[in-house]
Amino acid sequence: MRLTSFVRITIFFLFGVISTIALATASDADLTFQNPSQEMRYRALIEEFRCPKCQNANLAGSDAPIAQDLKHKTYLLIEQGQSDDQIRQYMTSRYGDFISYKPPMNRATWLLWFAPPVILMIALLAWLIRNRLQRNLNVVPLSAEESWKLNRLLGKNNVKDQDIHHDH
Repeated sequence: MRLTSFVRITIFFLFGVISTIALATASDADLTFQNPSQEMRYRALIEEFRCPKCQNANLAGSDAPIAQDLKHKTYLLIEQGQSDDQIRQYMTSRYGDFISYKPPMNRATWLLWFAPPVILMIALLAWLIRNRLQRNLNVVPLSAEESWKLNRLLGKNNVKDQDIHHDH
């Protein structure tokens, strides 16, 4: 009995996944463009726009209902003769700079643009400082006897046995 219910659930799940993929593919397949350049613009724009619902997917890769609506709106704006910049402005005015994978550089997005390189520089600097401190902490000064033995091994003949005070 358990295996049968597992198989049913698996089949139901696979059917749902396949249906979703088919619907997403069909929604773009139904679009007809006046010329190939319009279709290329459409494809480029839906790759550039981020799905407002999904974490990190563009409109082209999202099956969310809002992504479908935004793809349709992008298609309609292209059909109306809107330029790419006008379409970007339309999307940004409604969804903010978040909608774009290429947000403009302004006061609101400075953190977005400059935080990653600054964080990387700080991390690199911290790593260098830590490495240098670690290297300095590992240096242990030689005792008088060790220093004498090292000088003797290095061939510095001016070191005499009487320079070392043996405590033994």
